[in-house]
Amino acid sequence: MKKHTLVILLGLAGLAPLAAHAADKGLVAISMPTKSSARWIADGSNMVKSLQAKGYKTDLQYAEDDIPNQLAQIENMITKGPKVLVIAAIDGTTLSDALSKAASKGIKVIAYDRLIKGSKNVDYYATFDNFQVGVMQAGYIEKALHLKEGKGPYNIELFGGSPDDNNAFFFYNGAMSVLKPYIDKGKLVVRSKQLGMDKVSTLRWDGAVAQARMDNLLSANYSNAKVDAVLSPYDGLSIGILSSLKGVGYGTPKLPMPVVTGQDAELPSVKSILAHEQSQTVFKDTRELAKVTSDMIDAMLANKPVPVNDTKTYNNGVKVVPSYLLKPISVDISNWKQVLVDTGYYSKGMF
Repeated sequence: MKKHTLVILLGLAGLAPLAAHAADKGLVAISMPTKSSARWIADGSNMVKSLQAKGYKTDLQYAEDDIPNQLAQIENMITKGPKVLVIAAIDGTTLSDALSKAASKGIKVIAYDRLIKGSKNVDYYATFDNFQVGVMQAGYIEKALHLKEGKGPYNIELFGGSPDDNNAFFFYNGAMSVLKPYIDKGKLVVRSKQLGMDKVSTLRWDGAVAQARMDNLLSANYSNAKVDAVLSPYDGLSIGILSSLKGVGYGTPKLPMPVVTGQDAELPSVKSILAHEQSQTVFKDTRELAKVTSDMIDAMLANKPVPVNDTKTYNNGVKVVPSYLLKPISVDISNWKQVLVDTGYYSKGMF
């Protein structure tokens, strides 16, 4: 009997190191806004891969652009006791109560690519240099139209992102830092006179809404004039805008496509660039954003210095949220393969 007991104890002792080795670092809950954009699907997938490689369990949920749904999902996540919540908010102003609950349970919060507003319980923010995204889009228009050389006047229409997404204002303001001097000089003409995020924003980044607005802009302002450029902050809007333009004859030798910008290097837009329709997009490598976010989580939970490179820009109305900003890359027909295929983001067979 004693011998048997000893064998069992030795067996347990032998298993202990294996159990310790297999033990995970805890749960990280990830709340993403929607699966309607390929970009967010990639974000979710990359976050799960990156965190699981570091030994974390993950709970990834998509709210399908429904604010109450995201709130319910986050509250449900909190009950599961994660160590960290990673949230890409649909509306960054609606989460204060939920984040207070999270804080009371010692759960850390990282705002992921969209700043969460009005809460002191946002520990860090991982994103891209969003002002620079707008600068790149407008800079592409500036170069394509040779505005620096004094060419013009050219007709331009402006589109903004969703007004409940803090990033949309950074994109727009970045773009206007380049475009406004040319508008003021008359080298760029907004025939619709629609300027400012209160006039040009597109709720929920909806491509159908952008297409309908472009239809209206064309019929009201361009029956006897042509559009030379469209500032679009996101590929999903760009595709809608291009559909509208094609519907009235743009994209033919007689009526070439205007310069149309974009963002996120989504597959339909990259194919559109190769078809000489969309002109440009801004690539934000979600693999890198997932890696940075995972590194932040690791450092935070180990009580080590958390990697940040911006402690001034992102004031959420209650506090300045320490942030890590990654660099975006402008992509067009000249560098798409090098940036998107050679790095393994897309495979060549997709084109």
